[in-house]
Amino acid sequence: MTCKHVDSAELRVPTPAQSVYREDCTQCFDSIDDPTGLNVCLYCFNGGCCSDRNHAQVHHESTRHPMVLNICRKRKRSKRDEPPQKISKLAIAAETEEDRYDTTTKVRCYECGVDDIDKSSGKLSAVVEGVMKANTFAKQAEVQAWEQEITACEHTLCLEQEPARQIESQSLGHCSMCDLKENLWLCLECGNLGCGRQQYGGVGGNSHGLKHTELTKHAVAVKLGSLTPDGTADIYCYACNEERTDPELAAHLGHWGINIAEREKTEKSLTEMQIEQNLKWEFSMTTEDGKELKPIFGEGFTGLKNLGNSCYLASILQCLFSTSAFATRYFQPQEPPPAVSNPAEDLETQLRKVADGLLSGRYSYPDSDVIASEDSPYIPHQKGLAPAMLKHLIGCGHEEFSTMRQQDAFELFLHMLKLVTRSQHKSPAEDPVKAFRFVMEQRLQCISCNRVRYRTDEQDNISIPVPVRRKLRVINSDESEEKPKDEFEPVTLKECLDTFTGAEEVELTCPGCNSKAGFTKRSLFKTFPDVLAVNARRFELVNWVPTKLDVPVVVDDEPFNLDSYMSSGQQDGEDLLPEEADNPAATRFTPNAAGVEQLETMGFPRVRCEKALHATGNGDAEAAMNWLFSHMEDPDIDSPLDLGGSSSTGASASVDPESLEMMAAMGIGTPQARKALKETGGDVSRAVDWVFNHPDDQGEMEEETAPTDANVQGTSGEKVMAGSSDLPATFRLRSIVCHKGASIHAGHYVAFIRKQIPDEASESWVLYNDEKVVKAVDVEEMKKFAYVYFFSRA
Repeated sequence: MTCKHVDSAELRVPTPAQSVYREDCTQCFDSIDDPTGLNVCLYCFNGGCCSDRNHAQVHHESTRHPMVLNICRKRKRSKRDEPPQKISKLAIAAETEEDRYDTTTKVRCYECGVDDIDKSSGKLSAVVEGVMKANTFAKQAEVQAWEQEITACEHTLCLEQEPARQIESQSLGHCSMCDLKENLWLCLECGNLGCGRQQYGGVGGNSHGLKHTELTKHAVAVKLGSLTPDGTADIYCYACNEERTDPELAAHLGHWGINIAEREKTEKSLTEMQIEQNLKWEFSMTTEDGKELKPIFGEGFTGLKNLGNSCYLASILQCLFSTSAFATRYFQPQEPPPAVSNPAEDLETQLRKVADGLLSGRYSYPDSDVIASEDSPYIPHQKGLAPAMLKHLIGCGHEEFSTMRQQDAFELFLHMLKLVTRSQHKSPAEDPVKAFRFVMEQRLQCISCNRVRYRTDEQDNISIPVPVRRKLRVINSDESEEKPKDEFEPVTLKECLDTFTGAEEVELTCPGCNSKAGFTKRSLFKTFPDVLAVNARRFELVNWVPTKLDVPVVVDDEPFNLDSYMSSGQQDGEDLLPEEADNPAATRFTPNAAGVEQLETMGFPRVRCEKALHATGNGDAEAAMNWLFSHMEDPDIDSPLDLGGSSSTGASASVDPESLEMMAAMGIGTPQARKALKETGGDVSRAVDWVFNHPDDQGEMEEETAPTDANVQGTSGEKVMAGSSDLPATFRLRSIVCHKGASIHAGHYVAFIRKQIPDEASESWVLYNDEKVVKAVDVEEMKKFAYVYFFSRA
């Protein structure tokens, strides 16, 4: 039987710019690996399942697109005798889809009722070939995941080399300052050979290449072991402190008598080592006696594939959808999918797809494509789901989350809450972020006249400082020269909360009595959320760079009470401060005289001195000097300091909401961002500097009487605050996001969630490590070093 649509004008080969959804359904995670396969619409290239849910039929009924290409593939079965090799860039390129799968296709027409149309008829041959060759969402992500955005810089483009000479081969055998024979970097400016820094994976290095740079100011070096005949290599610019490219690498090497065409790659590149580090099994999957942990399957125990540096996304998604608010809002198995023209580009559809994937148990079963041998202790894990479409939507338009680089999990959490809140929630559905919202109340009291001011601010998380107490080390004479790793005294969660809510003194001029004695400031909870998200700030500024510290925080599994952190509000007998609009002169900034004098002796104009001291806390002249050096090009650097007649205590000072959102996307809390923007005249880049210069400043709350989100209009017309003021406020740890690695932008993230495991009497901790889901055995140690904590109200 023939089909009348084979020559339809709507049949076209997909262009490179078009997305072809030929791996999994756009409305659920049924895929081409299922027995019935996946139907790809040949008109718009939407992917729809054709099993019991039959989203392909739903798509046809809504669009009237008649023709689909059914794709079904089966994994070529592999036998697992030992743990698989770690993923590397080279390994990925070596294995093609044809090596791994047997794939079958056939064309169907819903309108004509034909199930297997001849693929050579009409336009079908070209269209089918185009669909099968097109890059899909997941494929594009997989390819991009292993590539860094590396560009040239002024130092590689304008490289000036010393007089040419022939470097003898024996001189390329080891570092010029030590005997190391690997991890060697050739200075392209003078031909010196120095060893690199010690790197992940046991690669040795004494940093003599860096030492050479410090002595000579030569910036550009190439890693000899990474050279390939086709002209690629690791090139590092020490001046930029970034990996770079050199368009003239062959000529620059030839200057020293090195023929790149004769070189062979002998060592891993920096990118390959970063991949190995990010995917290395940092979290134990074995018991103390060496046995592999038994995987868990069923409802709520589904893992997520690593799409390439996407573990930060997987860990946050697991924690969010383990809350009743997100599960209730998006897991709707009895409801039809949203009626939208492009499901892959609809946030509501993709959130419901992920909720169904994680919570239904439909996809939580052992990987049947892997067969363990009889003597192997290996237990097959599940394949895991690939949330490529949701990841695309979350990152759309975002400078960082749109890339395939590793990201900060807490920043992603904040970004997701914002996206979910902005999306539509048709009645009776509620915004699930409401469960995270609460109100903080800030109390300011003048040290001189004792008058007070109260402000409130709605938040959806708190970022608590972790006190740092280094352990004393006994230095033995036989210790190596390598600097030992710092160890820290453990602190309790209560200590962190006490620091977060503790009183502090701030230097402000009182608008009531004009005293410059300052204020005491304290922030407490006015209401509590259903889910309290806590970010533990274990960072220390080292050379103005945030460096992660492994300070253990002791958090009990037992419920704990937060009543003592509840604000009591204005008390009888307290006098309120006047509004600052009544006394603008009192808010005038008075710069530190000694600091101004020091800066002026260095040659800085007084206006710049005052600006720098204001931006850096009006204390340290050195910090102000560093600020000046980094802001020399600011267009308003010579404009007089103008605080708009308002100090940081003023509610009348307006802050651009878009600037607040930009800083929130960087992981900076609303109170800190608000104060920083006020202190720096609304300049976002200067405000970010201000935050780093004031890491302990809790920021500024908004005036309670101001039209803030802390007050939501109720049905009766009265204002209702987010959260609940009911006591007792008892919370219990529900889930954590943990990170291994020196930087939050590298390493690996996993989630631990407290859940009821089938056939067990009580709740247990479950480890979600990408696609692997197992009962956790080392959660007590992991809790001490968690990056994000989620507490549920008991």
